[in-house]
Amino acid sequence: MLAIAATLIVDPFVFRLAIFTLACFVGYFVVWSVTPALHTPLMAVTNAISSVIIVGALIAVSAHGVTREFGFIATTLAAVNIFGGFLVTQRMLAMYKKKG
Repeated sequence: MLAIAATLIVDPFVFRLAIFTLACFVGYFVVWSVTPALHTPLMAVTNAISSVIIVGALIAVSAHGVTREFGFIATTLAAVNIFGGFLVTQRMLAMYKKKG
């Protein structure tokens, strides 16, 4: 039985896809279980992470081939995340302002 387990090789694409899928599930459950009072700090951290991602995506855009296309997609998605995060943060902060 040990010899059979030792010869089992997992394709790197399948391995990375499994990690990505698990990260999506964990991220979904973590974000939806956050109390409303913590949404603004959570969005600030998300924007900071997306700003790091966008730097890497811009570096990927300068490459050639498929990497350029994936870099463009990553840049677009990170930009949407950053701007959307700022809009949500602005709306959350507006809820705490006194109406006068």
